[in-house]
Amino acid sequence: MEDHDTGARAPEVGVSRASPPDSAGPSAGRHHDRHAGQGGRHAPGDAQQQKGKTRKRRKRRRGRKVFARDDNQVATAGQPAPGARAPAAQPAPAPPPPAVQGRPMQSGPRPPQHELPVFAALDLGTNNCRLLVAVPTRHGQFRVIDAFSRIVRLGEGLTATGRLGQAAMDRAVEALKVCGEKLRNRKIRKARLIATEACRAAENGVEFLERVEREAGLKLEIIDRQTEARLAVSGCGSLVERDTQGVVLFDIGGGSSEIALIDLTGHRSARLANHIVSWTSLPVGVVSLAERFGGRTVTRQTFTAMVEDVAARLKSFDGRDRLAHVLASPKFHLLGTSGTVTTLAGVHLDLERYDRRRVDGLWMDRQSVDRMVEKLVGWDFQQRVANPCIGADRADLVLAGCAILEAIRGVWPSERLRVADRGLREGILSELMADDGVWRNEGRGR
Repeated sequence: MEDHDTGARAPEVGVSRASPPDSAGPSAGRHHDRHAGQGGRHAPGDAQQQKGKTRKRRKRRRGRKVFARDDNQVATAGQPAPGARAPAAQPAPAPPPPAVQGRPMQSGPRPPQHELPVFAALDLGTNNCRLLVAVPTRHGQFRVIDAFSRIVRLGEGLTATGRLGQAAMDRAVEALKVCGEKLRNRKIRKARLIATEACRAAENGVEFLERVEREAGLKLEIIDRQTEARLAVSGCGSLVERDTQGVVLFDIGGGSSEIALIDLTGHRSARLANHIVSWTSLPVGVVSLAERFGGRTVTRQTFTAMVEDVAARLKSFDGRDRLAHVLASPKFHLLGTSGTVTTLAGVHLDLERYDRRRVDGLWMDRQSVDRMVEKLVGWDFQQRVANPCIGADRADLVLAGCAILEAIRGVWPSERLRVADRGLREGILSELMADDGVWRNEGRGR
């Protein structure tokens, strides 16, 4: 996501001024040449007539000047001169328009910043509740003007019971009330509010969303796994460079993991999602995997068992070989969008606190990923809690995420991994803005 709020500079605007009648500019030259073509000088027989006309014009000008000068001398405090007709009341002149300095004109009828259309995207996942509110900027980009994120663990206990727990639903509803207030305080042109795996899988998922509508005033839709995979791809389009031939994009969620294979060897269209040649959604995420294997105390044997569990699920994915022709190419890479890969990136950079600007778009080579996974597997729970890029909220989930990552790398080995701190919400915003046509006229008139 780009949050720059600047458009392409429009052509410089010139100032048009009327030229004085005797100017020697190009227009004056053309005027002189046109008359010269008709003879240039007056005929001798017209000399006396021309002098008479000139004297009459001078007398008329002198008369007007004397009359105006006398009126100015006699009139005082706005009163007309004696014998002079009172002037008709004239409206006050309009104030000059305010000067605009240093502001490039936007191409097309771009409204002022405060009038730009506002779009919103909400993603209620198994682990997080996230909201983004944004306005469009340059083509394919937008600027975030409000955001909200809270870990609610909606899917807590879902694996064991098949239902959303009361405490988990209460946490989610409180977070959604905050989102509802943010949305109602703005004039939103279009919004899309989605719920993913926890509400898909839970027996009481629809019932929970009815409660959300009653208490938070928000109507959420449960999207299917294919839509979830497409939105994840749409949100990461700007991180795939023009010369890329193939990408395996994965989104490791709380309750499921979406994987999309993207083939770019042919003609590339504007939407990255158009190049998905195969996709799958594994019904396993960091919350569900950690609940089955344990997240606080993870031995190397436990970690290996988690990797093998996910790898077995990937073996049943029929489309996993659709990128075999580009796997050996240096223009193939993995692209991860999830808390797992952003956490690994933060640890890799040894950040004192998480910084999205340094993480989003970061490239990690194979050896760096190996080292970070090995480091995290070697830490105990308290060491993971103490790391500022993990903390107490993720300390019992991060190794489950690493296990899913390792299983993916086993099927699609790559020398490079690109990290994306973006995903479904950005994909929703990109699609809403594109469908609304806010970027349609970009570039015209430049």
